Amino acid sequence: MTDRPHLVVIGAGPAGLAATLAAAARGIRVTLIDSAAEAGGQFYRRPAAAFGARRPRALHHQWRTWERLARGLAQGVEAGTVEHLAGHHVWLVERGASGVAGAAGGAPSGAFTVHALTGPLQEAPVTIRGDAVLIATGGYEKVLPFPGWTLPGVVTAGGAQAMLKGSLVVPGRTAVVAGTGPLLLPVATGLAAAGVEIAALVESADPRTLARKTGALAAQPGKVAEGAQYAIQLLRRRVRLLSRHTVVEAHGDERLTAVTVAALDTDGRVRAGSERRIACDTLAVGHGMLPHTDLAESLGCRIDGLVVHADAEQRTDVPGVWAAGETTGIGGSALSLAEGHIAGRSIAARLNGREPDPREWAPAAKSRTGAREFFAAIETVYAPPAHWTDQVTDDTVVCRCEEVTGGQIREAVDELGAGDVRTVKLLTRAGMGWCQGRICEPAVAGLAGCEQSAARRLLARPVPLGVLARAGETDD
Repeated sequence: MTDRPHLVVIGAGPAGLAATLAAAARGIRVTLIDSAAEAGGQFYRRPAAAFGARRPRALHHQWRTWERLARGLAQGVEAGTVEHLAGHHVWLVERGASGVAGAAGGAPSGAFTVHALTGPLQEAPVTIRGDAVLIATGGYEKVLPFPGWTLPGVVTAGGAQAMLKGSLVVPGRTAVVAGTGPLLLPVATGLAAAGVEIAALVESADPRTLARKTGALAAQPGKVAEGAQYAIQLLRRRVRLLSRHTVVEAHGDERLTAVTVAALDTDGRVRAGSERRIACDTLAVGHGMLPHTDLAESLGCRIDGLVVHADAEQRTDVPGVWAAGETTGIGGSALSLAEGHIAGRSIAARLNGREPDPREWAPAAKSRTGAREFFAAIETVYAPPAHWTDQVTDDTVVCRCEEVTGGQIREAVDELGAGDVRTVKLLTRAGMGWCQGRICEPAVAGLAGCEQSAARRLLARPVPLGVLARAGETDD
């Protein structure tokens, strides 16, 4: 079995799982690496068996798809064609100096070295070598600050969903779900079904605008039906929908007790006098997703704006490196599954020494095209308010790691001449903390009046110095 070409898949969400199954079925030895204890990613997150959940499928609307993927993974592991390394946090992928991985004529053994951390404190180093790498690291939530956003009781929309899916717990008894984007609907519906009173669903966009995207909607009837089902459930529970509204402040001393929301005008500014206060102990807020691109950046892959560039086969411009799923652009599970399947087939063909035939994955390619068009339409509708920075006061903490405020960032821009995120970072330390700007960077860019761009971080996550020292000794 070890003489087979070896693919390392990083990320066990929909894209990574689809690619793993497609490649393994075509003679490729696959190592699937993921930081979570179980495969599935955020989308297929499930409670641990110890919780004894009787109907975990109640938290999902694509349970049969998950069962198919899980069954395929289990069969691959049992057959020895797939190795699943759970609880492994990848921090760097290195390219070997010899040969070009992924060429039509095959690939040199061990062309890539994947460095990961495991153990209770993520202190134990692990290295995996492969002939090709697929980056399927998914995305993370975009966080935009406002006064009071650091209060206990304020969580991201995805965070609230993860608590419910993974731990069967809710963040509070009375919640406001706010922000923008299609994620708000399943979050509000899931919390309501779990017994949380949804005081309001606050959407800064006008969902009626989406109805004008007739072409994109007609191509994805399943998505339209899914959204309609969520809306019907919320109507039955008499949840208030406040469209073209936004949260301007969260209130409370030691924890959240209420939020103030306000209406937005057509330019995305708060309408004076429209403020209203809503009592709640939880605010689940989200403003969309951003791709995880750290590993691709460190490998030198081309980044278009904030997404990893991939061709029709899901290949990056670095030979031997493929990318699929949210890392190439936010687009939901169906798009991730299609891209993962295409990547797996492409990798299998090239590592087996033949030119891929796109006709082999024509249905997946069609699904990919439709999903991309649909989410391109979604993106134009569900965007944060154009003037969201107006609500960030000078006292509002923007970078939680370094406790940098909105006033300090504005001072760096207005008085010290900073015109980009990097300069603001050097002048204020915003983005120099544990998360290295992954959380605050969109806010810093917005306050600085510049576009957010790829950060080109060397390491994808914090690494103990001892691990780096040992890695250096090994290289010598």
